[in-house]
Amino acid sequence: MKFSVFQISRKGGREKNEDRMGYCYTRESGLFVLADGMGGHPEGEVAAQLALQTISALYQKEARPMVGDVSEFLASAVMAAHHQIIRYASEKGMLDTPRTTIVAAILQGSYATWVHCGDSRLYVVRHGELLTRTRDHSYLEQQTHAGVVRLDRINRNILFTCLGSPSKPVFDVTGPVALQQGDKILLCSDGLWGTVSDPDIVRVLGTKGVSEAVPDLVETALRNGGDTCDNVTVVALEWETPDQFESTRGISTDSIMDGVFASTIQAGVLDTMVEDLDDAAIERSIAEINEAIRRSSGRKT
Repeated sequence: MKFSVFQISRKGGREKNEDRMGYCYTRESGLFVLADGMGGHPEGEVAAQLALQTISALYQKEARPMVGDVSEFLASAVMAAHHQIIRYASEKGMLDTPRTTIVAAILQGSYATWVHCGDSRLYVVRHGELLTRTRDHSYLEQQTHAGVVRLDRINRNILFTCLGSPSKPVFDVTGPVALQQGDKILLCSDGLWGTVSDPDIVRVLGTKGVSEAVPDLVETALRNGGDTCDNVTVVALEWETPDQFESTRGISTDSIMDGVFASTIQAGVLDTMVEDLDDAAIERSIAEINEAIRRSSGRKT
């Protein structure tokens, strides 16, 4: 498996950067993931980090060296990340839960499969054209797609789902999509696509290598966004077949031994990893949060 990859996260005009991203890979499989902690709720950066760590830990447990059922894995990993965030809030007695978007892709064989929840996006560019991109879980995108709304009436930042909310998250799994040499896959937070149009993202990604395209796109987003620009986080890769690989600087996984992982995702925290990950456990944690809220309201009255 051979690919070129580049990642960057830049703080915009916000108080702190709550975006997180990273990737890890075995000899025959790669995971790329990005999360955008949501403002307006506490500890968005914790929610984003928990999501990355949970999905990465599960991936490293499953990919030996490949994930069996990728679609099923991504769906269960997203729910596990959601549960870890809920559990974190419950154990800390928080009256509101940390929340985050998520987008994650697994590449293995010659196929890509991805999952997303919220408005962090994934783009696939082939031969300079947009092959596909994720559809945001926002009221704006939902009604725009249906063609029934005036765009100036809805704030693009209003999402109807995310990880960490007391309600069960809505997410979409897409793929497997067959890859061709030179295909580029870009994962980004809304700090990028909110100020750089899809045609411009596709044009830059289609005409430059990822090590040039990603910094250029991020700088454009920060410039366009000005003082109020959101944080901008991007991880992008170019898929390469072995006979074309020599022409670029990239990663070859061929020399990695079984059971060995490379990762840019920070490890930590998950001492209680991967237990009680069913819906009943999530409901128990949500009930504990709701009970804390009820007790707090009772004290105030």
